[in-house]
Amino acid sequence: MRAAFHVTTRAVLAAASFAVLGPFVRVAPAAPPPRPITLAEALAMAERNDVSVVLADGGARNAGASVRSAFGAFLPNITVSAGTTKQLEGAGGTRVENGQVIITSRQLWSTNVGASANLVLFDGGQRLFGLSQAKASRVSADVNASTARWQAALATKAAFYNVLAARETQLAAAAQLDQALQQRVDAVARTRLKAATRSDSLRAEIQVRNAQVAMTQAATDLMSANAALGRTVGSLVPVTAAAGDSALSTSLALDDSTLAMLVEDAPSVHAARAELDAAREARKSAWTAYLPSLSAGWSRAGSGTGDSPAWDPTSLDYSGSLRFNVTFPLFDQFGREARMTQTAVAVRNAEAQLLDARLAARQALSDGLGGFRSATERMDSETASVEAAGEDLRVQRERYRLGGSTLLDVLGSQAQLDQARHDLIRARFDQRVAKAQLEALIGRDL
Repeated sequence: MRAAFHVTTRAVLAAASFAVLGPFVRVAPAAPPPRPITLAEALAMAERNDVSVVLADGGARNAGASVRSAFGAFLPNITVSAGTTKQLEGAGGTRVENGQVIITSRQLWSTNVGASANLVLFDGGQRLFGLSQAKASRVSADVNASTARWQAALATKAAFYNVLAARETQLAAAAQLDQALQQRVDAVARTRLKAATRSDSLRAEIQVRNAQVAMTQAATDLMSANAALGRTVGSLVPVTAAAGDSALSTSLALDDSTLAMLVEDAPSVHAARAELDAAREARKSAWTAYLPSLSAGWSRAGSGTGDSPAWDPTSLDYSGSLRFNVTFPLFDQFGREARMTQTAVAVRNAEAQLLDARLAARQALSDGLGGFRSATERMDSETASVEAAGEDLRVQRERYRLGGSTLLDVLGSQAQLDQARHDLIRARFDQRVAKAQLEALIGRDL
């Protein structure tokens, strides 16, 4: 009676506390469900927000500006100037600067205007080779930007497919829990009929608990996969993979021979080839240091003084000049030789990198095709395994109800079915990622 009194008293106090404090208790709002996005939407978001894509696009823009600057080197450098000065004190007097006596003008205002132009007429071809080098660097930067987009697409597809795999795992865990609950019902019924020991019901309860843990883990994995997808596409709003994209096509549109030809001009190979072209142009530019350079300059300036700013062109005194300058370097302490060696080494390095890029692309193609085919065969095999394991579990459960098998036989079939489901999900994920890797390698959709 005393225990019941204490319980009743605590319940009354709790109800009274909630009635008094309830209006002041702030309940945290439920998190909004993630917004489903298609794979096409995810790819578009990643192209806009991926850090590597933004940096690569910036490099391409800088390379384009370098080409424009290289074109500008062929144009004259033009400067205009104008100014006026008012002498506040000491007009018509003298002052001492550096030990010299200077007589200042009696006019308060002095005005000057001027224009000049300079043009390099010949520099041994340095500007021409510099332009070619800038163009090759721009090609390399553009290819790097394209490569960054495909790498971002690969990361986005992997994150997207990971969400799909996590969702399939959640469905598999739900099926596992449903079967475990049914098995517990069978085990309890047989135990009550004295047709099985209490161990069967305990084992069935353990299977239910394990299935509940699998459900919790699958939900956690799905939330983590959704968060990873949001980070990959750069979305502050929670997102998830759209259910309509669960049955994506995983076949290759091109045969092996076509892929082998395309891989010879893969983005990585194209970028290495552009780097080699830029290195060769830089080597040609280094030879120009042995040739003379010719430049021309023109200038014209006017100046005048008065009691007010004199902007009238007729009130100024003008002077001008036309200059030609020839420079021929005879000896620069072996600086030209050092640059020649450096550019030659750069060309040799670029040639080796190009060869390695071609071989690496071929190896990646071979590995990618092998991984894709292996995952496809595993999918076919695991699909059959799931069907066989499901049928075996059905037979074992029926035999268990009739007393023809033990619970251990049923649990063994259940474990095989659960493993086959997980292997099928993994094989499907591997196949999708392998296809995405091939697309990133050759730089086009398959």
